[in-house]
Amino acid sequence: MSAQLNANAYFTREFPAGWQRVRLGEVCKINPPRNGNLKQASDVPTSFVPMAAVDERLGLIVRPETRPFAEVQKGYTFFLEGDVLFAKITPCMQNGKHAIARDLRDGIGFGTTEFHVLRPTSVIIPEWVHYFIRQPAILRAATAYFTGAVGQQRVPETYLSDLEISLPPLSEQKRIAAILNEQMAAVERARAAAEAQLESAKALPASYLRAVFNSPEAQKWPRKRIGDICEIQLGKMLSPASKTGTRPRPYLRNFNVQWTRFDLSDILEMDFGDGEQVKFALRSGDLLVCEGGEPGRAAVWEGQIEPCYYQKALHRLRPLGESVVPYFLMYRLWLGAIMAEFFHSHAKTTIAHLPAVRLAELSVGLPVANEQRRIVANLADQMAAAERTRKALEDQLATIKKLPAALLRRAFSGEV
Repeated sequence: MSAQLNANAYFTREFPAGWQRVRLGEVCKINPPRNGNLKQASDVPTSFVPMAAVDERLGLIVRPETRPFAEVQKGYTFFLEGDVLFAKITPCMQNGKHAIARDLRDGIGFGTTEFHVLRPTSVIIPEWVHYFIRQPAILRAATAYFTGAVGQQRVPETYLSDLEISLPPLSEQKRIAAILNEQMAAVERARAAAEAQLESAKALPASYLRAVFNSPEAQKWPRKRIGDICEIQLGKMLSPASKTGTRPRPYLRNFNVQWTRFDLSDILEMDFGDGEQVKFALRSGDLLVCEGGEPGRAAVWEGQIEPCYYQKALHRLRPLGESVVPYFLMYRLWLGAIMAEFFHSHAKTTIAHLPAVRLAELSVGLPVANEQRRIVANLADQMAAAERTRKALEDQLATIKKLPAALLRRAFSGEV
């Protein structure tokens, strides 16, 4: 398999007049030897670039270090101002930790040995090389050439030297690079704005819940222990004997219970005897609460599967009488989880859990049933709107994240 065929399969059209197709090794020196005449005083501050200094999203060196020349002159990668650094180790390579060496002290720098150094010749500018190697197609293709042990694999020098790159005249490279700089900056601004909006959207549920349960009106509600208003029953313990298949029945586990909903894409079965079917059967209106994982995560069962049971990882809260609306308790538990109200319940364990004793002792403000239903209806509308907003922003962000690859593909195909 050749690197140029695998990596540059997207070159499907004729280039503009004056463009060439060359190998990267023909226009860049790959890992050039260090100048043996380089002399510096041992205590001279020298630029040093560890892998952590490269921002993978921006492709820039944003956290460079300064170290004494004597400390870095041996055992590290050497480069010059304008060299392009390519992270050769996984996962840094796939994550985009590649950058142009800029603003180096005395025009020289050292860095981690996990960089390949690409030194442009007079026919190509650093920006053209840098944008070329940051293309997702180039980085994906590199995985086929990895060497070394799994988890510490590296891209060999030959992969880079054999890569085919489109090469326009220098003036055209500079023109397109300037356009790409503007486009990438605009994409980054759009990404930052979308991410900020998404974080705000994710905060909406907590804001809505606080507005209800921390309101002045809520302070006046009579307080009740959950153990006094609900029957609390932990589910059946899973055991090898329950998997014999003599009386298999569907059951819910922690995975199936999400906030305000159930994920029924993967339903397991285990045996339930006659007495267990009575004890662990679910019915519409039961509130299922996670004991572990994310303690307090809850949803109200509406009879989606009949019959259906549940595992010990879940509490079943069944309201005693009609004065308790299960959806109201569900939202109250959601706020409790957001506020880390259940955190101390697992302070002495290695696995987070909400035991039945702690759940029963939890005191909640409880208005009359009609007021609970009104609050539930309002919260349901607000949460649905927040979810739609969150999903739209996630889709928008996903689209924005695809833009750099599309822009680079057009640039190197001569379409800019």
